[in-house]
Amino acid sequence: MLRNLLVCGLAAGVCAGSLATGFAELAGEPAVNQAIAFEHAQAAAAGAPHEAAVVSRGVQRSIGLLAGSVVYGLALGGLFALAFAAVYGRVGRASPARTALWLAAAAFLVVFLVPFVKYPASPPAATNPDTIGQRTALYGVMIAVSLFAAVTAVRLRGRLSKRRSAATATLLAAASYVLVVVAAGLALPGTDEVPATFPAVTLWRFREAAVGTQLVMWSTIGLVFAAGAQRVMARVASGMQPSATSPGSPAATE
Repeated sequence: MLRNLLVCGLAAGVCAGSLATGFAELAGEPAVNQAIAFEHAQAAAAGAPHEAAVVSRGVQRSIGLLAGSVVYGLALGGLFALAFAAVYGRVGRASPARTALWLAAAAFLVVFLVPFVKYPASPPAATNPDTIGQRTALYGVMIAVSLFAAVTAVRLRGRLSKRRSAATATLLAAASYVLVVVAAGLALPGTDEVPATFPAVTLWRFREAAVGTQLVMWSTIGLVFAAGAQRVMARVASGMQPSATSPGSPAATE
């Protein structure tokens, strides 16, 4: 079963990476080009020499973007399949397809959107390249905190549901998640490095595209995996049921 779920996850990841590439090209590349033009203008105004990129923009926005998105999608799809196998039947009693869709929505919120609110993505020329290591580490910490808070909230809901109604248990668990991530967001340092002269519209459109790309990624993973997981789990369920002619079945004992 796990092998088949992994295949479904990898297939969903490939589809998600491909669709996310198309969306990023349409929605994100114009803002990236504007940011690069701003960077070149700033360098020219400062009299700094222009250094040619090691990889051309044409390769970056075509083969490079597609390859990176597909590899990223494959990794997410594989991890998503493992997460589905861990939670299916243990958190709620939804069908495989519904469980996959709920899990994809939760992953988009926990893995991407909450950390993004604290540390939003920025285009070229809007950040200091010398602090990329620090910013990456802080972003990773925020993801870890969000995941920890989500897992804790799920466990808390399971315990509370034994003494309270399902709605109350869910509300209290959600509140615990919000409290943890808000506290972490307030405690962790900010990384606002965007120059005052950077075009606000370019920054806004880039971040819109970043959110949209992730939304396409997770929506596709959820939808494609839901269809595959429904079939896989249906075959597993039918295989667990005794056949009409198997020993011990009603037909065989008549």
